[in-house]
Amino acid sequence: QVHLAESGGGSVHAGGSLKLSCVVSGLPFADYCLGWFRQVPGMERELGAIAGIDDDSITYADSVKGRFTISKDNGRNTLFLQMNDLTPGDTAVYYCAASTSVWLSLAEFQYEYWGQGTQVTVAS
Repeated sequence: QVHLAESGGGSVHAGGSLKLSCVVSGLPFADYCLGWFRQVPGMERELGAIAGIDDDSITYADSVKGRFTISKDNGRNTLFLQMNDLTPGDTAVYYCAASTSVWLSLAEFQYEYWGQGTQVTVAS
């Protein structure tokens, strides 16, 4: 059974920081591409890419470059997203996901396994 479990969401004021974690089980963690995506209020049909990581590459969406940092700990099967300088526009449900794609991608369709999401709320 593949399971991805996000944690670390919460409510902060603009300018604050949060660190999200995603514990992955049931798959060979180091062999998968991993990513973070988010779904903003009122746009539940759209899933916005945030960042992706594999063993030798990292990629970020333009909207979070310089503010968010993706990382992973292969030994703990854990994916992280450090979020700094948060704005109300970052309010969303955040999801982690895993992909068997050969090449690192931020395309939603490439990701096979998904967590249930964690809520991040940023107040002005």
